[in-house]
Amino acid sequence: MSEFEKLLESYQARVNQKLEVLLPDDDSILISAMRYSVLNGGKRLRPILAYLTGELNDTEAEYIDTLASSLELIHCYSLIHDDLPAMDDDELRRGNPTTHKKFDEATAILAGDALQPLAFELISTIKTSDRNKVQMISSLSEACGYLGMVGGQIKDINSNQIKDVESLDSMHSEKTGRLIQASIETAGILSGLSPSDIESLKEYGGKIGLAFQIQDDIIDIESPASVSGKDQGSDIGKDKTTYPSLVGLEASKVRAQELSNDAKKILQPINKNTDNLDKLADYIVSRKA
Repeated sequence: MSEFEKLLESYQARVNQKLEVLLPDDDSILISAMRYSVLNGGKRLRPILAYLTGELNDTEAEYIDTLASSLELIHCYSLIHDDLPAMDDDELRRGNPTTHKKFDEATAILAGDALQPLAFELISTIKTSDRNKVQMISSLSEACGYLGMVGGQIKDINSNQIKDVESLDSMHSEKTGRLIQASIETAGILSGLSPSDIESLKEYGGKIGLAFQIQDDIIDIESPASVSGKDQGSDIGKDKTTYPSLVGLEASKVRAQELSNDAKKILQPINKNTDNLDKLADYIVSRKA
């Protein structure tokens, strides 16, 4: 295992510990569903992005913990709803039954509904200026809403109508990329990065967000459920438009690598040590799950 992979694991373990404390176990079916959805594994990419962004200004990880937890709660809420029968109708997530399969649809919906406001409540408790809190909440609200995840989700539901790469890029950028960008932006605000650096980092986030989703499309074809934790070929079975279905598997791999390379180029003018963000861009397009 490389030093970078060890760093990723340390940040994963760190946010997992915070989330475990945040959602104490009890007999409530709602809390049980929330814990199941949040503590059931996962790459923790969005918290990792927050920690790596904080590193640029030598911000202690402890100061990023609450924001990192908030970002993961928002992501988990989106996954619960994404898996529902009315949406993607998936039965596996992170190698285990999806929340609505483990519990029931109503409980899954309410678990997602509960995680989202909890995420914003957490941000309100961060020890920073009111101005920073408002900016962070604004960034995440926009990333979650009709200009971000929700807007991308409605396009995804109707993705079989997408016939060109530009429209597919738009869907992926909204559904996946906007929260990735917000993860970087909010951490940049919290750690005191300059507005110009934050803008460059958001552009980086847009590139890796799209690369991440293209790689997910590739994984859907190439990786069995035992590796990916999701049903292999589920997108094909649902007649969804993906990068491989539109341009082919090899062209998709080329496009993902181009985006990763572009992301690293964006970092070059930033007068900070961006080595770990460079490595993350490589990791995103090399992963198998």
